[in-house]
Amino acid sequence: MPLNFNTPTPIKKHIFKKIPFILKRDDLISQDFSGNKARKIYWYVHNLPKNIDTIVSFGSVQSNAMYSLSVFAKEMGLKFRYYANHIPTHLELYPKGNFLNALNNGMELIEGYDNIKTKENELFINEGIANKEAFYGIKKLAEELEQQLDGKEYQVFLPSGTGTTALFLNKGFMELGADNFKVYTTPCVGSSDYLKKQFLALEENEKFHPKIINTQKKYHFGKLYLEFYQIWLELQKETGVEFDLLYDPKGWIAVFENKKLFNNLIYIHQGGALGNVTMLERYAFLEKRD
Repeated sequence: MPLNFNTPTPIKKHIFKKIPFILKRDDLISQDFSGNKARKIYWYVHNLPKNIDTIVSFGSVQSNAMYSLSVFAKEMGLKFRYYANHIPTHLELYPKGNFLNALNNGMELIEGYDNIKTKENELFINEGIANKEAFYGIKKLAEELEQQLDGKEYQVFLPSGTGTTALFLNKGFMELGADNFKVYTTPCVGSSDYLKKQFLALEENEKFHPKIINTQKKYHFGKLYLEFYQIWLELQKETGVEFDLLYDPKGWIAVFENKKLFNNLIYIHQGGALGNVTMLERYAFLEKRD
């Protein structure tokens, strides 16, 4: 098997802005996969149908899932076709970041979700790898944490896009009988209502759903906020770890504003730093403009 996932991923104690926490380094699971994407794709690595010759998915042109799927397809000897609702002209002319890396891995890119088509020999994977099959690998994350930590009450936090990882992690703990782990998340892509709909699409039984917490300020996904950049810089300075610039800053704001909930915080580093190249360029431009 060409793919190599380094598990169990390490945990380490840190303090950030006087909040002690345990950091689960799922960003280290693979050099070529963002952490939670490796977990989500784990089932397909071991259960890929033999007749499949193409992976098909859709989403943002700088998506971490897009890049991870391009790596998966290349390593498995498959074609990869990806649909983006819109391809910015500047990115077509000057590819960079996840977009460039996915193209280098052989991705075929098609603009417009209306053009999405699949054939019998093609495997369709939902945006952000938000498929029920993702539970297989994410439950292993729950098993790791239960084995690495003692029987204290822990509050596990991670920011959400589709919410797949938070949902299946919470379900994984419950199926393991690890009631001392409670999962919390905050929506980064849409509202709480959007996130609840994503949960229900994957799991109708709401007893498995994680607790959603919010920030006082409403943030629009993908928009630049100087407080995000500042938190990201401070995180790196205090922990020595590079976090994701798109999700983690809002995640930490949610933690600060709801810190009474967290007595023994575990923060899941889901990777995503591969996408920081383009985000940092955007923030550099914002700083110059201001």
